[in-house]
Amino acid sequence: MRITTTAIAALLFFSGAASAECIGSGSLKTCYDNSGNTYTVQKVGDSTYVNGYNSKTGTSWNQNSQHVGNSTFTNGNAANGQSWNSTSTKIGNSVMTYGKDSEGKPFTVVCGKYGCY
Repeated sequence: MRITTTAIAALLFFSGAASAECIGSGSLKTCYDNSGNTYTVQKVGDSTYVNGYNSKTGTSWNQNSQHVGNSTFTNGNAANGQSWNSTSTKIGNSVMTYGKDSEGKPFTVVCGKYGCY
């Protein structure tokens, strides 16, 4: 699912665990991965903006996230042209994420010490 891949890529990018080659420094980077994606990631304060393009498919996608308190609100446009959104909230040692995927379907995932369900 594109939203999961995109969200994880952005999160891993800033944690230093992403497997992509990146150019740039600080709050603005352009990255290239083995799936044919090229994406720019810009971090401004508590907001992160990602714009991507896949050279293999000719599609583009984007997302923006705002971190407020213990929650992160993310909105995006998937490669299929449809919008999606998610809200992730840290509750104790767990993170609950819910929203609407790019097919319009609601989802909820809770991740904690022992995995996600």
